[in-house]
Amino acid sequence: MNFEGIELHWLWLIAAAVLAIAEIVAPGVFLIFLAGAAALTAVTAALGLPFAVQLGLFPLFALGSVWFGKRWYNRNPVPSSDPLLNDRLARHVGETVIVVTAIEGGSGRVKLGDGVWNARGPDAEVGTRVRITGAEGTCLKVEPAVIEQSPNIG
Repeated sequence: MNFEGIELHWLWLIAAAVLAIAEIVAPGVFLIFLAGAAALTAVTAALGLPFAVQLGLFPLFALGSVWFGKRWYNRNPVPSSDPLLNDRLARHVGETVIVVTAIEGGSGRVKLGDGVWNARGPDAEVGTRVRITGAEGTCLKVEPAVIEQSPNIG
């Protein structure tokens, strides 16, 4: 089948090239999978399958390539110099914060930076220093901070 004198498999290959170039220009690691799906669809078009079948196969190829790519990336993570870059709360584990609403019954609020966050942990009075041990959703897990005393020089 052809479209205005151009065989359909060439149109699918052009679409694949445009998607691959778009991935290079605006990287997001998604369009490359659609480019692969378009290239696979070009192969089916070259085999002479009807256009309706090609239109049905393209989304299946797209889903398959995204699924394959996701599995590949999960098994081959990209090393990072800052693995907590996108995990805002995990970056604060170990920091000491001040209780601003008493932690009673395991729940209260603490001041972290210029914001106030919900916190869970052992009971603590307002003004007590606590250390962040983790996070659960947007709630910080805290424990009493151990204040190190400087040795007396005498």
